[in-house]
Amino acid sequence: MDGDAPQGREERDNEQAQGPAAHAVTVPHTPDSGVAYEQKLDGHRALLFTAAGPGGTVVVQTRRGGLVQDRWPDLVAAAEAQLPHGLVLDGELVVWDTSAGRLSFEALQRRAAARARSARILAARWPAYFVTFDLLQLDGQELLARPYAERRALLENLFSSRALTPPVDAVSADDGPGQGAGMA
Repeated sequence: MDGDAPQGREERDNEQAQGPAAHAVTVPHTPDSGVAYEQKLDGHRALLFTAAGPGGTVVVQTRRGGLVQDRWPDLVAAAEAQLPHGLVLDGELVVWDTSAGRLSFEALQRRAAARARSARILAARWPAYFVTFDLLQLDGQELLARPYAERRALLENLFSSRALTPPVDAVSADDGPGQGAGMA
């Protein structure tokens, strides 16, 4: 029997007890530039499209292409009130459990499965947030060919110039060790 075997078993037992999220991963080499780090949230990835012009509607699209804005009436109302026309945001849908004081993946799943009739009731119980990490279109102009740093600067400017407030929010970004953090 190898002397390391009991330690490996203990580490495995600890990982099973704590779950995989309890362990940090060491990156062997951290690039000096050209990389941005963002917090990973336990939500559903989505795109939020604002109307191209007056009278249009806000659309929320899952990463698989499903249109789900009927399940998120609180987000649609906030987007209509706060965001300009011709905008596409890439982000994450998350749900806040007010009684637990934390994000809730279970409540997110229930909201995501809701239909229009029950969506408003669930929205009152579990408010949703759209946490943005990229700006794909602004004023109807596609931005995908522009560098991420430029899109990020435009996103930060959008949030600061319009004084946007939750439930539409932006995830903080960090340019790496010694580079400082972006939006909080």
